Amino acid sequence: AEKVLGYDLLSLCLEGPRDALDRTQHCQPAVFVASLAAVEKLNHLQPEVVERCVAAAGYSVGEFAALVFAGALGFAEALYAVKVRAEAMQKASEAVRSGMLSVVGRREANYKFACLEARKHCESLGIENPVCTVSNYLFPDSRVIAGHLQALEFLQENARKYYFKRTKMLPVSGAFHTRLMEPAVEPLAEVLKSIEIQKPLLCVYSNVDGKKYMHSKHIQKLLVKQVVSPVLWEQTMHSVYERKQGTEFPYTYEVGPGNQLGAILKQCNLKAWKQYKHVDALEDEEAAET
Repeated sequence: AEKVLGYDLLSLCLEGPRDALDRTQHCQPAVFVASLAAVEKLNHLQPEVVERCVAAAGYSVGEFAALVFAGALGFAEALYAVKVRAEAMQKASEAVRSGMLSVVGRREANYKFACLEARKHCESLGIENPVCTVSNYLFPDSRVIAGHLQALEFLQENARKYYFKRTKMLPVSGAFHTRLMEPAVEPLAEVLKSIEIQKPLLCVYSNVDGKKYMHSKHIQKLLVKQVVSPVLWEQTMHSVYERKQGTEFPYTYEVGPGNQLGAILKQCNLKAWKQYKHVDALEDEEAAET
């Protein structure tokens, strides 16, 4: 990874500084590499789990790790694509004051209407073509809304009107998975054209439509589209765990930093979550067992 990136990723992950690691251009490669390191650890501890794996999915940049795991992309080439993607998204973020707002809503919440009113508010402030849209579908009644900061501030101030129970600004620098990321499309498309992409050896689900990738051209196209499209994670979870009544749920392993996807799974599918485990590349075995 250090050779591809041109800096010492391991020491950045272990020693920081934290604000440098949090920057999009460093954070995305770190998540990608740490996810695959966790796969290696799982393979070392329980090789049969990796051998029997039937499907994989990754959240946002995690999709690149899922595709490497499934044999569709090589590690070094995928990491280079992630580097290009992360730097381009960082640059796009710096061009416009934008961000992401995590929202837990009541049943009555109408996210589209709330976003429409927030865009109208931005227009009244003189912002041309304002962006405010759902960028991540997490679990029932939970979304991430992304766009211009003024729109997100408006939604926070009017949370009760839109039946939002909780709102929280995410510690990111831009409105990822919206059209504000359009400047990142071309650089990523170019690098993906130069990479050999194979058909995955097992099912990998796309963030763009929640369905399985079919072939290499499909992967190339949707990885680019993903940058400016909402992450349909809730829909992906439904696709992954769809099975006949009475069929047992598979074991699910979250590999990589943090266990947010496990928390989302618990909200999406409690039965599937009961067979869930988290594997972190850094945690030592003793700590994991206690």
